[in-house]
Amino acid sequence: MRTRTGLRCCAALLALWGASAQAHTKSETHSVWQIAGTIVRLSFTIPLPESKRLAKPDEDQPPDARVLEYLQQHLSVRSGGGLCSATPGRALAATSQFRRFEMTFTCPSSADIKLHSSAFFELVPSHVTFAQIETGDGQFVEQLFTEGHREVDASAGDAQLRDARFIEYVRLGIMHILTGPDHMSFLLGLVLISRRLRDLVFVVTGFTIGHSITLALAVTGILRPHAEYIDALVALTIAMIGAENIAVATHRPGTVAIGIGLPLLAMAAVSFAGIGTLPPLLLLGAALFCANYLMLSGHMRDAGRLRLIVTLVFGLIHGFGFAATLLEMQLPAQKLVQILVGFNIGVEIGQLSLVLALMGLVGVAVRARLSLPRPIVVDVVAAGLVAVGTYWFVSRSYA
Repeated sequence: MRTRTGLRCCAALLALWGASAQAHTKSETHSVWQIAGTIVRLSFTIPLPESKRLAKPDEDQPPDARVLEYLQQHLSVRSGGGLCSATPGRALAATSQFRRFEMTFTCPSSADIKLHSSAFFELVPSHVTFAQIETGDGQFVEQLFTEGHREVDASAGDAQLRDARFIEYVRLGIMHILTGPDHMSFLLGLVLISRRLRDLVFVVTGFTIGHSITLALAVTGILRPHAEYIDALVALTIAMIGAENIAVATHRPGTVAIGIGLPLLAMAAVSFAGIGTLPPLLLLGAALFCANYLMLSGHMRDAGRLRLIVTLVFGLIHGFGFAATLLEMQLPAQKLVQILVGFNIGVEIGQLSLVLALMGLVGVAVRARLSLPRPIVVDVVAAGLVAVGTYWFVSRSYA
């Protein structure tokens, strides 16, 4: 009992630290570089949360001119040791959650072309820019611009570039878990509700299967998730796992189910009037699912196997959060499997690393006699998960 309590205390502290360290689940931009002789054309796509970093305090989004000026300062191309001249650039049409800009570089030579990007690294050190590069001979290759890897050699003889560095996508999956408050908060809720090791195995297995299904669905094109819907649903899963902890601890699943279901039904009614970004049927389905699941788990003596199925669904949602981003990049189909597999492997490594770190902290907490009664830990942490998840869900639903 003391060990389980210490685990929950350490998990709470770790999740709070992760939430305070990161304002977003991830920080990413996408770029497409087309090389035709001495001409390099660049299309740079920025999600709205990223472009907002360039806005002034009284602005919702910065004007196109300011974004273009910033990109011109942080994006460049070199050839033969000299800097390629750049056009002023222009804004292009994009989907509702993104902004897209185009620039053209004219190089003195078509040999030894190097691409450089330092955009957003001074704002978010963990930022990643996905790069899809079409070389002069018509090949498509992929790379990542990171804080420590700001320059890419786009020459046709660069074998490392054509390999696309699978390990980079594994690393990205690890960081997606360890630096993302969404996923860390959800994982905290799973650990909190697992009274036994067997229960924890069930929920983590379900989450893993969900990511595997996401991989298959994304690669085959059976489902194309909307990024704005997925971000909101990820937040709802956090509120849900916190609400389930409260329902189990208080033995009042009916009250908690009403507390979750009625607001979702109200949001569905408002959505029918055209207010909000989520479809009314999606909100209605979420209300029915959440209320019924809370009622079932609250009245079952051993809900471990039921949670395996539910966390499978939650894992599918969390996995689509990243899959939607990759699909927006329009990556070549032959590379999409490699990227998604690498990311999912990284996610599993990140989850395992987090659990092992918590077990180490448990030993320290127990030896130092810092454990607290389990009911206090459950009440405080679960209430925090409900509050944070609800805030994220509402803000993303009406962004």
